[in-house]
Amino acid sequence: MCGIVGAVAQRNITPILLEGLKRLEYRGYDSCGVALHVDGKLQRSRSTSRVTELQAQIDQTGLAGFTGIAHTRWATHGVPSSANAHPHFSRERIALVHNGIIENHEELRAELSTAGYIFESQTDTEVIAHLIDHLYQGDLFEAVQQAVKRLSGAFAIAVFCRDEPHRVVGARLGSPLIVGVGKGENFIASDAMALAGTTDQIIYLEEGDVVDLQLQKCWIVDNQGKSVQREIRTVHAHSGAAELGPYRHYMQKEIFEQPRAIADTLENVTNIMPELFGDKAYGIFKEIDSVLILACGTSYYAGLTAKYWIESIAKITVNVEIASEYRYRDSVPNPKSLVVTISQSGETADTLAALKHARNQGMLHTLTVCNVTTSAMVRECELAYITHAGVEVGVASTKAFTTQLAALFLLALSLAQIKGRLNDEQEAEHIKAMRHLPVAISAVLALEPQIIAWAEQFASKENALFLGRGLHYPIAMEGALKLKEISYIHAEAYPAGELKHGPLALVTKEMPVVTVAPNDTLIEKLKSNMQEVRARGGELYVFADADSHITASEGIHVIRLPEHYGLLSPILHTVPLQLLAYHTALARGTDVDKPRNLAKSVTVE
Repeated sequence: MCGIVGAVAQRNITPILLEGLKRLEYRGYDSCGVALHVDGKLQRSRSTSRVTELQAQIDQTGLAGFTGIAHTRWATHGVPSSANAHPHFSRERIALVHNGIIENHEELRAELSTAGYIFESQTDTEVIAHLIDHLYQGDLFEAVQQAVKRLSGAFAIAVFCRDEPHRVVGARLGSPLIVGVGKGENFIASDAMALAGTTDQIIYLEEGDVVDLQLQKCWIVDNQGKSVQREIRTVHAHSGAAELGPYRHYMQKEIFEQPRAIADTLENVTNIMPELFGDKAYGIFKEIDSVLILACGTSYYAGLTAKYWIESIAKITVNVEIASEYRYRDSVPNPKSLVVTISQSGETADTLAALKHARNQGMLHTLTVCNVTTSAMVRECELAYITHAGVEVGVASTKAFTTQLAALFLLALSLAQIKGRLNDEQEAEHIKAMRHLPVAISAVLALEPQIIAWAEQFASKENALFLGRGLHYPIAMEGALKLKEISYIHAEAYPAGELKHGPLALVTKEMPVVTVAPNDTLIEKLKSNMQEVRARGGELYVFADADSHITASEGIHVIRLPEHYGLLSPILHTVPLQLLAYHTALARGTDVDKPRNLAKSVTVE
């Protein structure tokens, strides 16, 4: 993986390909490249730097053409290098880009090596290029259809041939791929955003589809080789080129966009009703007796928070599973369980596969909380709640996470109402609290100067511990993840009560201990845990509520949030942890928006 753009046109497509790659940069990548059909030959340019460097190379050489493909790569097989960067060639006849992982690449590599093919890279992708060339007999579309039948794993590919100008063939299985329809030109990409400003007529390819793009033609066959018509949708994709304004990084900008993002996500919520999640929600919510949440990374922590909310408010049993683990273990399916997937992009490969596994086990009631209306996750689920975070460019999720929390709190209330556990007075109080969230978050953002001072102390550390209890333990986990993602400081989160069961052995004055300390029913227990840290010489950095009666003293640093926010407190306490991670990374000089080794949209296992 990570990003694909391709085009067949009667004009120079180089600017379109490069602009598409720029719009996909938010996904994260470590190399990039472009290949074009030029005067009957294949020509390419590749770089292990940013797309701007690739563009400089192309400007210098004057590379231009009417048919071509481009790619940003996040390394899976083989180190980031020019040789491993896409596009890959086979015998100067086939050019190919690929997202995904080919699981049987070693077997195919051995077979193709015996057939005389020489491999120039360490990638699994080069296998596909050679396989298509090996099967090619004058018709690229036919060769690709034959080749994909030999592939095991997940893939989205775009390929063109030296001998067939004005033709690009694409195929997908387990990785997203879309077609952009133009007038006398057609396009292919991994994301509609890549084509924003070029075309808004989008076809979402289904699993197993193979597409033949020519100037006046877009021909699709399904996994059985039968011709199919896929719906053309008008998609007004955001270009992803939002201005930074007064901010230094997109992550900082997106942290400060959270009041608006929360307001937009809850804009249409005037009362609690299942129909907020879809027309069928009332009947489904009435029938279910438990909830299974499937998610990865930050979205998994949102799911853990939702477990507390749903079990507390709706009194419904909730299980939360890491999607990448769930489908590989023996589990006990419950047909009356509501399967909830959480994903910012809606294209997370592990979560999509876990959803399919749950359905195959007979759990057919599905709902997704997602930020992208046109994503695979939304299309695959019966019900959906679309968060309105807007485009999130920074790899480390911020506003996508807090809008997920807002949507999941709304789900807890809707389930409680259906189960008869939410009266009118409680509903009114919760709606009032949700409406006040943007104002409350803005007040927390005003704490940034105090957090900057803490970050300067954190910048010299290499390890940190995050503590939380109850509802705020998942928030401590999210805080630790943010710090390690962008500052490269090793950080772990624990329920504070677990300190004496092992983690306390790590505590020294060199191990800062960040504590999420809302004034809830566990505050006195948490204070005792904090004293355990102080007794071992540990330094505490406490995010407390205004009325929590935790005072600063030697070894105890305190920043007070303006108010206690009850059940919605996790959303508020997330924000200062984001700011701490951001400013610590800034002080350490890391690449905040594009942290090393990470990708925004994880479309492989």
